[in-house]
Amino acid sequence: MAGLTDVFTGKTALIPYITAGDPDLATTRPLVSALQEAGADLIELGIPFSDPQADGPAIQAAGQRALRAGATLEGVLELVRDLRGDVTVPLVLMGYYNPILRYGEERFAADAAGAGVSGVIVPDLPYDEGEAFFDMLASSGVAGILMASPNVSEARLAEIGRRARGFVYCVSLLGITGQEGGLYGPMEDYIRRVRRHVPLPLALGFGIDGPEKASAVAPLVDGVVVGSAIVRLVERYGGDPQRLADEVRAFTTALRDAVDAGAVVYPQG
Repeated sequence: MAGLTDVFTGKTALIPYITAGDPDLATTRPLVSALQEAGADLIELGIPFSDPQADGPAIQAAGQRALRAGATLEGVLELVRDLRGDVTVPLVLMGYYNPILRYGEERFAADAAGAGVSGVIVPDLPYDEGEAFFDMLASSGVAGILMASPNVSEARLAEIGRRARGFVYCVSLLGITGQEGGLYGPMEDYIRRVRRHVPLPLALGFGIDGPEKASAVAPLVDGVVVGSAIVRLVERYGGDPQRLADEVRAFTTALRDAVDAGAVVYPQG
């Protein structure tokens, strides 16, 4: 399995996101394989949660579908453990603090490491309120990945640069995931400002909904995250697992091509 830093070496990494357990955990397994086959360098798996404050309607609905299907944090960790036999790209969990707190921070850090999780993103846990938890992750060999937003102060960027592990997730707009419209206007200045303080690779996500936007931002950063657009495919084709895998594979291939070589039009199904 490649390390987190390795995936950013020599190219801009493609980082797709799906919600684990959407529409059910059994369907998530072939979806992760399809993402890897289509060229994902690292895959984010969302932990379903009832009140995902950083996520827009598409991922909120995905979390609800997963919860209705019985997905739990225990089940997501077991899924990752099973996937490690076939999936060689790093798997990163993205989830909110409440389920982790209920599960137990120390237990979560140990079980995530045991399952083969490479990193964890917790959007509602800033570094200065989660020091003990991030230390537990680091001691277990799991990267605590921090986030930066366009309006973050210089002082907080300096602390993020000092404390972050693996890579830093840069939010590409002032808002939630899945928003339509443009990305943050002065993107180059924003990324340049983050780089002044952060020595790690930078991945950019939120609002990147297709090959055109992925291609546009790829030269600026070390990784491009695409989530809601893939989750909408899960919503549309979730009742037909084979069609779903085919659609996700085709869309991810188009993203891969766009990140590597320029905009590519996604073939509509």
